[in-house]
Amino acid sequence: MTDTVIAWDTYSRQRPERRPTNARGETTWFNWTQYADHGPGIELLEVDDGARVLDLGCGKGGNAAHLAVVGVRAVGVDVSPRQLAAARERWGLTPGLELHGAEAVGYLREDQEGFDAVYSVYGVVWFTDPALLLPAIRKRLRPGGRLVFSQRPPVEGCYGCQASYIPRGPDEDPLVVKRWDYEPDAWERLLKEHGFTDVDATVLAAPPGNRTIGTLIVRARA
Repeated sequence: MTDTVIAWDTYSRQRPERRPTNARGETTWFNWTQYADHGPGIELLEVDDGARVLDLGCGKGGNAAHLAVVGVRAVGVDVSPRQLAAARERWGLTPGLELHGAEAVGYLREDQEGFDAVYSVYGVVWFTDPALLLPAIRKRLRPGGRLVFSQRPPVEGCYGCQASYIPRGPDEDPLVVKRWDYEPDAWERLLKEHGFTDVDATVLAAPPGNRTIGTLIVRARA
């Protein structure tokens, strides 16, 4: 296993399973934020039934499964065998859902069919060098297709490539993965430099209560 695979397999052990139903009683749903039952849904992708949509860093598959249930051809990609095993166990028989174990840039470079939308929820776009990832996405997005991703807003003054730590056992050093943090205006400039248009990057406030960290949601068009 590579260090990256080990890191995300370790992270998978720490993540709870998606609830059987959400607050509306739905068995599948889409969530862009780190908070339950908060924020927009699949309308950000602007796709119709039968569209082919790629989830970069699909994890345990809940968002991709929801897309498949509502009639989208959902393709989920993740490097973690443990994450994918959990996704296949829960969602593997869902019609219209494909799950692949692969590194994101390599998968995009090999795909020949293209996508009507590409998205990432606290996933690959956060943890991959945009100089490598954005051109690969742009090449595989069909004309007018949407790229949408969400992640935590950056800590003030900590921009660009940062270290992100995944804890292990009490006597083990944490695993380290890289992430790319930018303020909204920097994401807008970066996406435009890579040929995207109609770019919008905003921070959605956290739900009411003691929570203070919002969710950065970025949208762009091929």
